[in-house]
Amino acid sequence: MNTNLKRRSFLNAASLGIAAAQLGLIAGASAAVPTVSGGISPASNTFTDIKQIRAGLLDVGYVDMGPRTGYPVVLFHGWPYDIHAFIDVAPILAAAGYRVIIPHLRGYGTTHFLSKDTPRNGQQASFTADAIAFLDALKIDKAIVAGFDWGARIAATLAALWPQRCTALVSVSGYLIGSQEGNRKPLPPKAELQWWYQYYFATPRGEQGYRENTRAFARLIWELASPDWKFDDATFARSARSLDNPDHVAISISNYRWRLGLAPSEARYEDLEQRLARFPDVAVPAITMEGDANGAPHPAPKLYAKKFLGKYEHRHLTGGIGHNLPQEAPQAFAQAILDVGKWI
Repeated sequence: MNTNLKRRSFLNAASLGIAAAQLGLIAGASAAVPTVSGGISPASNTFTDIKQIRAGLLDVGYVDMGPRTGYPVVLFHGWPYDIHAFIDVAPILAAAGYRVIIPHLRGYGTTHFLSKDTPRNGQQASFTADAIAFLDALKIDKAIVAGFDWGARIAATLAALWPQRCTALVSVSGYLIGSQEGNRKPLPPKAELQWWYQYYFATPRGEQGYRENTRAFARLIWELASPDWKFDDATFARSARSLDNPDHVAISISNYRWRLGLAPSEARYEDLEQRLARFPDVAVPAITMEGDANGAPHPAPKLYAKKFLGKYEHRHLTGGIGHNLPQEAPQAFAQAILDVGKWI
């Protein structure tokens, strides 16, 4: 890397507020350092400068923090979360000299389809195609990619298929690339139980139930996936607003039905899905992460370690860290990005 991209030493918990205030990009930041617990800032901190850009099929809403000349880091959120999963990660990376970009996925926040006639498709490759179109629209040639849940899958597909553009990876729960064929194989009963909502969404009742109770359902998922995370009402509400997107329910239902072979693939994504169905290796430098209290379905690290062919490290976090690792342990997640950036 160029010398002007050398990273500053890692920030401590109090410096989260200082970084936010200096950058002036987060509401609620001031010259005084806000009270933080474990590196987590209050829910009054929100991303206020949401930009929009046309990319592929979408008008994408996104955050763009830090110096424009900094090395890009693109962060992808999961379901049913939003860009605020990275509210405390972004200031750390921006203060270290990175350009931090966080898009709302299709079906979230201010991201909308350009045409009412475009299928509200949530299959795996649709998000991969969205991400490449987004990088192209921003004229980003190379970037570090990172994410959790759906976002980890997006980041991994980019790193596997476009290593010339996605130069390093940080992925919570490791290698999550899948295929419809692979999903046909039954799991042990306890593993199937963890996917209860996937089967619920496969029914008309489930679709109606999620539409009528989106926020209550999302909050239940947060609680089950992160049983030790004591988030407050305001923290949940800050992200839940993104689920009011008119396409959110359709995208969510499509995603889980597609996995089970109950929703069709689009022809435009067939080539990508075929490439992903071969479970491509990840050759770029990578750090995978897992919390000790992740209540969501996730593979054991030993099952995917061999998929990473470049410099690789797995980090296991203790202390009750659940599924939404970037928001529950922002310093550790940011540190992983700072570290993998040194391996490029």
